[in-house]
Amino acid sequence: MSALIKKNKKTVSAVGVMMDVGGNGGGLAINNKQRAMLPNKSRGEFIRNQRKDSEGMSESPDLEFDYADTDKWTAELSELYSYTEGPEFTINRKCFEEDFRSHVPEKKWTELDAAQHRAHAMQLLDGLEVIRREKRLNVARAILYMAQGTFAECSCEAEVQHWVRYNIFLLLEVGTFSALVELLNMEIDNSAACSSAVRKPAISLADSTDLRVLLNIMYLIVETVQQEDSADRPEWRAIRDTFQAELGSPLYNNEPISVMLFGMVTKFSTGHAPHFPMKKVLLLLWKSILFTLGGFEQLQNIKVGKREELRLPPLPEDSIRVIRSMRAASPPASASDLIEQQQKRARREHKSLTKQDNLDAFNEKDPYKADDARDEEDDHDDNDNALETEPFPIERDDVMPPPIPHPPSERVSFPKGLPWAPKVREKDIENFLESSRSKFIGYTLGNDTNTVVGLPRPIHESIRTLKQHKYVSIAEIQILKEEEFQKTPLSGGEEDVEMSAIELLYQGILPSLPQYMYMVLLLQSPSIHLTTPGYSILLAAAPTSKAKTDSINILADVLPEEMPTTVLQSMKLGVDVNRHKEIIVKAISAVLLLLLKHFKLNHIYQFEYMAQHLVFANCIPLILKFFNQNIMSYITAKNSISVLDFPHCVVHELPELTAESLEAGDNNQFCWRNLFSCINLLRILNKLTKWKHSRTMMLVVFKSAPILKRALKVKQAMMQLYVLKLLKVQTKYLGRQWRKSNMKTMSAIYQKVRHRLNDDWAYGNDLDARPWDFQAEECALRANIERFNSRRYDKAQSNPDFLPVDNCLQSVLGQRVELPEDFQMNYDLWLEREVFSKPISWEELLQ
Repeated sequence: MSALIKKNKKTVSAVGVMMDVGGNGGGLAINNKQRAMLPNKSRGEFIRNQRKDSEGMSESPDLEFDYADTDKWTAELSELYSYTEGPEFTINRKCFEEDFRSHVPEKKWTELDAAQHRAHAMQLLDGLEVIRREKRLNVARAILYMAQGTFAECSCEAEVQHWVRYNIFLLLEVGTFSALVELLNMEIDNSAACSSAVRKPAISLADSTDLRVLLNIMYLIVETVQQEDSADRPEWRAIRDTFQAELGSPLYNNEPISVMLFGMVTKFSTGHAPHFPMKKVLLLLWKSILFTLGGFEQLQNIKVGKREELRLPPLPEDSIRVIRSMRAASPPASASDLIEQQQKRARREHKSLTKQDNLDAFNEKDPYKADDARDEEDDHDDNDNALETEPFPIERDDVMPPPIPHPPSERVSFPKGLPWAPKVREKDIENFLESSRSKFIGYTLGNDTNTVVGLPRPIHESIRTLKQHKYVSIAEIQILKEEEFQKTPLSGGEEDVEMSAIELLYQGILPSLPQYMYMVLLLQSPSIHLTTPGYSILLAAAPTSKAKTDSINILADVLPEEMPTTVLQSMKLGVDVNRHKEIIVKAISAVLLLLLKHFKLNHIYQFEYMAQHLVFANCIPLILKFFNQNIMSYITAKNSISVLDFPHCVVHELPELTAESLEAGDNNQFCWRNLFSCINLLRILNKLTKWKHSRTMMLVVFKSAPILKRALKVKQAMMQLYVLKLLKVQTKYLGRQWRKSNMKTMSAIYQKVRHRLNDDWAYGNDLDARPWDFQAEECALRANIERFNSRRYDKAQSNPDFLPVDNCLQSVLGQRVELPEDFQMNYDLWLEREVFSKPISWEELLQ
């Protein structure tokens, strides 16, 4: 072991990871004894010590990444468990076998028929109602073993997957999920466990055993049922549809289960329940929202249906297919590559007999040629080759790296020309006509977009072209309808609100939505070392008065009771901690993106309400801080141990733990979950800043351009598209010098991002983006949101002037009025003072 330590001086253990986070504000509760047992370095260097720094490479391979709602089913199942939980697989098996042998002594589970399976599942369900906590936990562990596929009786992973699916539908059929929700509510309200965890100096896996077992079963049920399989039986499909409807309905404690999970996040983040296993809660929250509301394919179908319902023209293209057909551009060249290529070119100029004009042509086409020597040091990587695809043919072999071969079908299927159809808003046409009338006629006509009298013929052609590409969004129709309801509260009638799953969820989280966004959000903290990929998740966003050293501990469900004592154990825990944080980033980014997209389709002001509170919670700078790291290293990080992943670890014999086995078995060129998280965060950033000048200026103020340009090094078309979108919206504010120095990035934006026909994004002539209007823009938006929420959801505080009035004398006098007790006691005095002592003209009163 000492030799291994000498050989790998940079080996890091879990505490290196934890002290990075805990000592500087990540809030890992580790006592001095535990800290002394652990090494001090960072484990990431050991994993990557033989890998070249990807940002120093001028050409990286295309990442064959298929963006989807989730990863493969087996990968999603394996990410539920931390490697520290490995011994619990055996404990679950023992609990099941002890109970099973007492009822069926001579047979295996896989040998029973369907009736016997159902009878035993019912018997286990009855066991969840016992009073003794230990007995109830053992029964829950037995149910968890069933949900894990009774793996001890299986010989391969495929067999485990078959029995996982069979047992999950069996448990769901007998009503296990409802019983689990009731037990989870009991654990959430368990004040004794919460107070005990608050007093503990260091929280470990043992403090959350009951919660983890329940959450594991619930996650396995949701994740398995939402995966559709063509081989499913008809009764399973019926069970799936019923479960999907129940999960999105307020059947559990009069609220959807997602609201209950949001409450767990809040309770954890405020420090009242530090033992809650946050990774499992967030994963279950993500999969519950995904299952009840639908993924990206379903979102596209809902959008098409809503446009048909509103009688709007169909979408010009299917955005999912367009993005999938795109090819990644080459990444920017590094400074060292530029210098080396310039030296090669200088040597060849002495030998070449090529004419000077050919050399000039070559320099114009050289994709690695620096655009401007006066660039800032931060922007060395801004001299990119994002658009250039073909070098000058004379120097191809010496300057350009060999091209990566692509299948011929990709080249044929890629559309010629620009991938997106241009769009024009009604407001753009109005602005164009206003400026044209002011210039040629000298007067304006307000919102009139039809009168073109007195305008030159080229303006007529321009208006015709703009109207051909006019695009009316669902959001614009919703805003117009809301304005009508606000203008005519009496004659407008009642709004017909469809009580869909997303509407029920919005109503459930509306009272505490700002708090949920603060609690769930924050991915970064100034105390985190951003140079270390994977350490940028900190689930602590509540604006409390806590010191940073007293922040919450997001690693409560990954730390063992006894900290590691050997280098190999520390390496394993270090991998586990990094993986744990990556999975939390993945879950949070997916939850936020799904909610934003579904709220935007349901009603634009629901989306704006959530988006505004994300902005108030500093979401924009936090995401930028996340990307201000070696993003290629983060995406290619290999924080996984394949031999310990479920279901491999329960079927195969585990090899002896060595440094080699920790790195073996993962030959992927990237980490799916990390690339998925990066794309989600970029999409969230796009949604927050689109058409919002004040938020776009935040991107400029926080100097996001060099950060985003470094993200272009990732050769994945979808990620590059969203980076280029973010660069496009702020280009006009970056100045002429930046645009001059980054012409190839400008070309890439032109090639890949959708065009607005009269959008002068490349020149900076926008008159609508005056700095003094920024605060007014946000305030006006907030006022519109509050009016919407008050009108639709705050029925108790409606304007009394708009309430119906009963004018019938008999019905008014016949109403029973509850009088206060002090009035009843002094009723005689009131009669004397207000009635008998005052003269009444009955003739005038009756008239």
